[in-house]
Amino acid sequence: MTLQWAIKIADSIMERTPLLHENKGSHGKWSYENGVVLKGFELLWKQTGEYKYFQFIEENMDYFIHEEGNIRGYQLDEYNIDHVNNGKLLFSLYNETKREKYKKAATLLREQLTTHPRTSEGAFWHKKIYPYQIWLDGLYMGAPFYLEYLLTFEDGQGIDDVTKQFVICEKHTKDSQTSLLYHAWDEKRVQPWCDSETGLSANFWARSMGWFVMALVDVLEIIPTEHADYHELVRMLNDALTAMKNYQDSETGVWYQVVNLGGSKGNYLEASASSMIVYAIAKGIRIGVLDMNWSEVLDRAFNGLITEFVLETKEGQVNLNKNCQVAGLGGPQGRDGSYAYYISEPIITNDFKGLGAFLQACTEYEALRS
Repeated sequence: MTLQWAIKIADSIMERTPLLHENKGSHGKWSYENGVVLKGFELLWKQTGEYKYFQFIEENMDYFIHEEGNIRGYQLDEYNIDHVNNGKLLFSLYNETKREKYKKAATLLREQLTTHPRTSEGAFWHKKIYPYQIWLDGLYMGAPFYLEYLLTFEDGQGIDDVTKQFVICEKHTKDSQTSLLYHAWDEKRVQPWCDSETGLSANFWARSMGWFVMALVDVLEIIPTEHADYHELVRMLNDALTAMKNYQDSETGVWYQVVNLGGSKGNYLEASASSMIVYAIAKGIRIGVLDMNWSEVLDRAFNGLITEFVLETKEGQVNLNKNCQVAGLGGPQGRDGSYAYYISEPIITNDFKGLGAFLQACTEYEALRS
């Protein structure tokens, strides 16, 4: 099998939005969504050797990265873990071009993690404006960059601080009945969206679990296998994906927006989360942390992605439908984390989080099956 869908979606993205920051959803900002898309291009570049995919990364990152290593629109003291995500592209850019500005920019993001506020146990707050809160999303945004920086520029010192993020997160968000992970946890138990006794948000949001399993496979790919927590991370991945497998839609092979409430009014099959899960399973098999018993689940899920969410135009462009535009907790919008909230957010086509996850999923899956 060739990288058919991966190339189709990448070429569609390049044609529609040659400059990602000009997309109406990005508003010209240093947005983590762009990094999700560009990580897909990085993977495709490495699989195909097609330099145009690397150039797409370079052109889009260069809008933000100044020669002295500053990042357009980035403020370290916002302490927003989302803002670390795009830094993952800086390693390939630096390795390929040897331009110091990429290393300097990576070091700036590393500085954020040095002083980023933490819970009492040492887990990063999701943002300064969301104090004492762990969101599953944040593991994807911060942990893989943090680990790669430590391995690349700090001789692998301090890796325990990366693995600790997962250990603390799972400890507080994992449900004892289903083994699914709740979207977020508030250490202080004061947020309007959390349970006053447990500190947990109320629902299992599919994309938040998608972020979590993507983070795990990305870390497991590069962490030394002899690290004390390596096998614990492998267990976490297997547990989280097994929990999700129990809620895989029997008809389509993909997953619902609110994972465990598939038959409830208003719930819908959601593209970005389903793509993230496909990516995590395919990569998990490739790097040897999932066994081949996952192949049937994977094949059904990938076929479901294409059947349920993809629409090709007569010009050959690929569109990805049924993406949740955004979902969060608290903030000025008063997002309460209820079931009604998660199904009320806009459902859109070609959301960058979905496109990026879909590109990564297609590249991993098609390479595995080729």
